[in-house]
Amino acid sequence: MVMNEQPPSVSRRGRKRSEESRLAILVAAFELVGEVGYPGLTIEGIANRAGCGKQTIYRWWPSKAHVLLEALAVKAELHVTNADHGSYADDMRAFLQDTFRLGRRQRVVDILCALMAEAQINAEFGQLFRTDFLQRRRDALQVVVDRARARGDLPPRPAPPTVLDIVFGTLWYRLLATREPFGDDLVDDLTATLAQAPQPPPGTFSDSGDQR
Repeated sequence: MVMNEQPPSVSRRGRKRSEESRLAILVAAFELVGEVGYPGLTIEGIANRAGCGKQTIYRWWPSKAHVLLEALAVKAELHVTNADHGSYADDMRAFLQDTFRLGRRQRVVDILCALMAEAQINAEFGQLFRTDFLQRRRDALQVVVDRARARGDLPPRPAPPTVLDIVFGTLWYRLLATREPFGDDLVDDLTATLAQAPQPPPGTFSDSGDQR
């Protein structure tokens, strides 16, 4: 006898609806901030765009900054790769290309600058910004560094924490201070700086023998 298939449980349907609502809210916030700017963005506006109630948003996020923070984190994880390309230099180049390509999008730039500003005046949000966004991006690049160490092609200098500081320090300095573009030349320069093994100084021993 064929058993009748049991209908999905209420909890399963609820989880699906919750995930659909969450994604709709994140997309709505990301799109809307590009239209009205961060000062003009409101929870009510996000709710209207997402087709949900304000209480649904406040159930998951305490403010518009928190919604945008999660939207940006999801965007970064989708668009920035730390996949294995066969060498440290190629892995680093791909990570930088993806990161800077995303950083050239004006909407992303505006959100990053707004959230960094919010993090300076709101201590609770600042802590979340550091742990849920900045640290997650550093962890993504740490995968590249750890793989290079295991592979055996990680240069001894700069040290891994400095590698992360250089990459993200450059990103934030250009975003917040100089507003210089993220071009291919910057990718080339950083890849060469971070992934090229240092040459021995003149007058030291090398594999070819004594320096005369």
